[in-house]
Amino acid sequence: MKKLLMGNEAMAYGAIEGGVQVVTGYPGTPSSEVFTSLAAMAKEKKIVAQWSVNEKVALEVAAGAAYAGARAMVTMKQVGLNVAADPLMTLAYIGIKGGLVLVVADDPGPHSSQNEQDTRRFASFAKLPVLDPADPQEALIMAREAFEISEKLGLPVLLRPTTRTCHVCQDVEVSDAIVPTQEVTGFEKNPGWVIFPSLASKRHSWLNQQQDEARQLFESSSFNRIDPGTGRQGIIAGGVAYHYVKEALDLLGLDIPVLKIGTPYPLPVNLVMKYLDKLDRVLVVEEQEPVLEDQLIQMVFQHRRPVILRGKYNRLVPREGELDTGKVKEIIANFLKIELSDHKKVLNSPPLPVRPPILCAGCPHRASFYVFKQAALGTDAIFTGDIGCYTLGNMAPLHAVDTCLCMGASITIGSGLQMVEPNKKIVAFLGDSTFFHTGLPGLINAVHNQAKQTVVVLDNRTTAMTGHQSHPGLPRTAIGEPVEPLDIARLAEACGVGFVRVVDPYDYAASLEVARQALAFEGVAVVVMRRECVALVKGGQTARVIDSEKCLDCGLCIEELGCPAIARGEEGPVIGDTCTGCDLCRQLCPTGAIIERGGAE
Repeated sequence: MKKLLMGNEAMAYGAIEGGVQVVTGYPGTPSSEVFTSLAAMAKEKKIVAQWSVNEKVALEVAAGAAYAGARAMVTMKQVGLNVAADPLMTLAYIGIKGGLVLVVADDPGPHSSQNEQDTRRFASFAKLPVLDPADPQEALIMAREAFEISEKLGLPVLLRPTTRTCHVCQDVEVSDAIVPTQEVTGFEKNPGWVIFPSLASKRHSWLNQQQDEARQLFESSSFNRIDPGTGRQGIIAGGVAYHYVKEALDLLGLDIPVLKIGTPYPLPVNLVMKYLDKLDRVLVVEEQEPVLEDQLIQMVFQHRRPVILRGKYNRLVPREGELDTGKVKEIIANFLKIELSDHKKVLNSPPLPVRPPILCAGCPHRASFYVFKQAALGTDAIFTGDIGCYTLGNMAPLHAVDTCLCMGASITIGSGLQMVEPNKKIVAFLGDSTFFHTGLPGLINAVHNQAKQTVVVLDNRTTAMTGHQSHPGLPRTAIGEPVEPLDIARLAEACGVGFVRVVDPYDYAASLEVARQALAFEGVAVVVMRRECVALVKGGQTARVIDSEKCLDCGLCIEELGCPAIARGEEGPVIGDTCTGCDLCRQLCPTGAIIERGGAE
């Protein structure tokens, strides 16, 4: 039967059909819905689904399950693969017993990431096969078949969708049938599971041999195919770029041969040579890095094919950003040296109005940032930030995030800054989920090395930026089962932190006093600003209004806070309907002009 599914949902269904038994991951857009879809079906399908504290842990847990013969899947986004790189690189040498699939979603653009790194490069670096789905239907099939490929090769397999494939919707053919898998025989003790240098040397030779095995396997893969056409010029395309090429050719009224590649590494040599033998010039269309193009250049040179390749190296295809049909249409026209008629030219849409990102009305992080800005006035403090919606603390008028590098780096960057500028106040902001992800090692390092900095954990009781997933600080697991939460304050105390306080950021006076104490503390101080994300609050707070008779129009509520619920009206500031009643503005108003809605009557 067919279901309208988002690409991420399709991959979850594909994993079910492929007989997945264990699923782990860490949330990260654009990958999050793969795991959440599987978690929603976990009890019904009798699979184990667990959010992990970070991607390294997720991969190691899944690897353990695969060691015992189970089929396991790990989900993450492209930057999460950096965190998982340590086990991944060695896991390629050791190999696996049960199928192990890593879904690593890339983010060309980028839309919601700190870089545009290409997982296909990582796959070739690790010498692991990678699949590149062009649409949700293919993503489902690839997710299903990746387990079998993994078991045939004895290697983890990477499934690399991009943002467009992850989030686009399509009528997808799904089945209730589950691919029969071998019975899980359990872990079998063997010296080969222990990676000594001597074993690594032997297994590296095996891993290199497996490249040829994978290439032969991909020669007959349905994920690669030649779409026939006429003429001596052709196009090779991978992933979602294949659809852009086909749509562009249709719009241009052209019929030229296209080689679709769904297995970008290792590239099947015989299929490629068969395609190139009938052509003089070939355009390579792919997003991000020239992964296909590099392999093709090597093949053409090695096999002495007199074919002219065009793509990223002559700047015909951009190496950064996201492609679309309009861009590809112009690329093809330039490659074929044809003049586009006016009706076939890409019409530039008028620019969209600029809408800078901003913290939600009533966001507790706004209060936390404001409190520490006030507490640090006159100190020239440095505010180090982290990955999450609270990165928006760098926006005007708060300007409370001076650095942001990667998950968990707020504390460690702060430690480095404090070494060089020991007299400056250092305030490190990070979220509750980030604290568990990679914040703890940095905190332990800071305590051990006698740093002097204030760590502010913005505990909004969720992983807000990626869709409100659970983490160890919450009383529930990924599938909703009750569990005893870990307390961040007690963990900080166990790490040796000498000053630990928990405060509600909505209580301005109490928060300000604690912030001042923390900044004055000689050592590492941890302040947990605990208030649930405003998006999770279901009423309970009364919205505020401004009593115009008391208002002096001093602008403090607008110019200091930057709350989107407060705007300047014709006669002074006005609080709109998006107000959530967080009460921060009322506590700051010098004349008491901000009151509960209905209180002015």
